[in-house]
Amino acid sequence: MKTNWLYVFFGFFGGIGILLYGIQVMGDGLQKILGRQLRTLLESITKKPILGVLAGVLITILFQSSTATTVILVGLTNAAVITLRQSMPVILGADIGTTVTAQLIALKFTELSLLIVGIGAPIAFFAKKDRHLRFGQTLVGFGFLFLGLKIIGDSLKPLQSSPAFTEVLLFVSRSPLLAVAASAAVTFLIHSSAAVMGIIMVLAGYGLIDLNAAVYLLLGSNMGTSFTALLASIGSRREAQRVALAHFLSKLGGTAIFFPFVPWFSLFLASLTHSVTFQVANAHTFFNVGLTALFLPFSNLGSRFITWFLPEKKIPEQEPKFLREEVITMPSVAIGLAHKETIRISAGTLRMVWYIKRALETGNPDYMDRIAYKEKVMDALFRAAVDYLTRVLRQPLNQDEQGYAMGLIRILDSLEKINDMVERDIKYRIETKLNQGVDFSSLGKEELMILMEALMRGMRMTHKALVQNNSCLAEDAVIQHPRNVALILEFRQNHIHRLTEGMKESEESSNLHLELLSGFQQLSEIIRNIDLIIFDELSKGIRCLDGPPQQNDQPPDSPNEAAEGEEGREKDEIRNG
Repeated sequence: MKTNWLYVFFGFFGGIGILLYGIQVMGDGLQKILGRQLRTLLESITKKPILGVLAGVLITILFQSSTATTVILVGLTNAAVITLRQSMPVILGADIGTTVTAQLIALKFTELSLLIVGIGAPIAFFAKKDRHLRFGQTLVGFGFLFLGLKIIGDSLKPLQSSPAFTEVLLFVSRSPLLAVAASAAVTFLIHSSAAVMGIIMVLAGYGLIDLNAAVYLLLGSNMGTSFTALLASIGSRREAQRVALAHFLSKLGGTAIFFPFVPWFSLFLASLTHSVTFQVANAHTFFNVGLTALFLPFSNLGSRFITWFLPEKKIPEQEPKFLREEVITMPSVAIGLAHKETIRISAGTLRMVWYIKRALETGNPDYMDRIAYKEKVMDALFRAAVDYLTRVLRQPLNQDEQGYAMGLIRILDSLEKINDMVERDIKYRIETKLNQGVDFSSLGKEELMILMEALMRGMRMTHKALVQNNSCLAEDAVIQHPRNVALILEFRQNHIHRLTEGMKESEESSNLHLELLSGFQQLSEIIRNIDLIIFDELSKGIRCLDGPPQQNDQPPDSPNEAAEGEEGREKDEIRNG
């Protein structure tokens, strides 16, 4: 019987297209359903490796892609959300998660594909609630995944009678290294080990390849999943590159260990069941579970080795630390990383205001240079963060995510106004004072320092509210503004009173003094606006159970941790005000 190669070609590639589309649709639906829960799960991985393994299994089962899970981990470690040591168990768990799909294929879930699509489609089209719509979308994607595999299987069935195709497969079967390399390359090209695994099971189920060849192809498919993460880590922080390397080395090590024992491994699989598809599915399961059992006890040792092999590299200060392109299609994760970058920018803004305070205290012109340099750095970070959030807003978002992202953009805009005011307005006036040798009266300088300390206190409280996403802290910080305004009014009247008394220093510094007071009032208003945004748009619904917090003059630890790694002495100085 002559093989219709056109039918085979269209069916094979069309089936792959439907399968990959199903994985994407299902992942998008689950992303909307899970929302912040996914980010919370990824960020709350504890020190217990077994919980990391379970997290990796769960995420990969939901998204049907260990490659996607690993790429997300690369992005999160690059953003310092999790560490290499924490991510290694998750990587191993992600590989186990892919085995669930193989078992479902062996259970003939492909025969139920149209039924699953038929159930999910009406829900997706007619549901009025967004959550129900996303659930229907997830079902449709799940059905498409198995429908694609069914189409692939039907299109490959005629190849059973094709001598040419049989010869090719026999050649691959007799060349294990070629089988591993070819499967790894195909997996890398289509970015889905689930798709390649399904094709391998179809080929084995129709008798086109024997069990040995299927196992070799499975080993190659597992290798291929690590290439995408390696590619995604290029240009990333060292921690992200270490995660990708850890994934690659675990796959390489596992393949090297299993490779010599494939014939005996196949005999063991054949003794468990006569079903070829179950034999292949079990091979995939045993390989990944065995890999986890083998490497999990040595994850700490492995992380230390990889850290030694890839030592830390310094990141330019003007480059974002927490914004990763790899997770921008997962808005809940991307928004969490943007929040961290906003915290870092807030810490830099707090430092710029502290430079102003120190310049007024000491009269040291070096602080003017620091402000000028810092403003350029902050300006680059502002542009990067707003651009990132703008692209996140182009993704499908739920209402809470959209409001949160918009709130972060508004906070960034307010922080940029503070930096511009410090650099272009207040800095200019202090430089004028230093260049002209003008000095304030002792009382005037004391009042300015009292006001600066009040502004610093408000900014520390605001920063802490942003770090903790705490509406009570934000509300408490808002109260600082009318107090600051009252101080400014009192100090302005005191200055005018000194003018009427003919105090020489007050006369010489009058314009500068009044302009600084006006600038400080504008700063206080912007700080209050940031607090209101935190209260209304970021932390809505969050309340303190034990009443409002007490005012704290000390800035939180996190702004210094999030700052750009400046000298420890300056960190202590800004902490102590």
